[in-house]
Amino acid sequence: MDLSSEVLPFLYARCRTMVLLSWTVSALFDTIRMIFLLRGKKGLDSNSMMEENKYPTDGDCRVPLGEFERLDDLQYKGLRIIQDTRKFCFGVDAVLLSHFTEIRKGDRAVDLGTGTGVLPILLAGRMPDAEIYGMEIQPDMVEMANRSIRLNGLESHVRIQTGDLKKAPDVLGKNRFTLVVSNPPYRKAGSGAVNPRDAKAIARHEILCTLDDVLAAASGLLAPGGRLAMIHRADRLTDILAGMRQHRLEPKRICTVHPQPGKAPNRILVEAERFGKSPLRWLPPLFIYQENGQYTKELMGIYHIPVAEEKKGKMEQG
Repeated sequence: MDLSSEVLPFLYARCRTMVLLSWTVSALFDTIRMIFLLRGKKGLDSNSMMEENKYPTDGDCRVPLGEFERLDDLQYKGLRIIQDTRKFCFGVDAVLLSHFTEIRKGDRAVDLGTGTGVLPILLAGRMPDAEIYGMEIQPDMVEMANRSIRLNGLESHVRIQTGDLKKAPDVLGKNRFTLVVSNPPYRKAGSGAVNPRDAKAIARHEILCTLDDVLAAASGLLAPGGRLAMIHRADRLTDILAGMRQHRLEPKRICTVHPQPGKAPNRILVEAERFGKSPLRWLPPLFIYQENGQYTKELMGIYHIPVAEEKKGKMEQG
């Protein structure tokens, strides 16, 4: 019996099956290898994206964010600011003061107690030709503010430095500035409940500086004819005006800020002039909310919010 006619086709079929199986296994391993490679690349890309998110960019500028920091849009000319959620974050008061301040071309300005640096950033957005300094006693706030300055590309004309505002005239120069702005601590030391978080307590209470310290520093910094613009609690208006006169700062403009029509003012915006003369000009009052609880058109204009985007809500003052 000739077995070749039966065995050889069988062996050929088995060999062919083994070759096909080998190719299939090889292809399977190649597919598995590719999957792992792609997963590894995807993981690498995800890590890279997470790393990139820690570094908000402005052109070629990379600015790191801390664990508790956030990046806020100032809704003005693309300006942004870094804030630490555990510390004092600016509120409507800083925006009102920025709007109230008459910054002029060629001004040399100082923000006393700059905190996050929001006032120098907003003022620089309004007047790029001004030279603006900020002084803050808390080094960690200064470091964060300077990152915001770099983020916005303002290093050439905005400088934030650590220092006690009481020594500002000696550090920055006496009588060489045309503008001083300040959103100082409102509450007298020992009045009200003190926030246990030091950064917030320093910003809200006269712990490291008083109203008189701010006025004395402003008077020492300003050249004759220079202006001081500040915001404060309305119930301290008497202290403000008396202190200004004591330090040869003549009040020139006042604007009262009211929560709603029919309610007493809770904030006061005041501008004074070094060695200035009367008269004093009262500006129309500013209201934050309408009677229906919505923001007034004046406030929305200050915040550069289109009327169509009007919403109910509360803005933190501070």
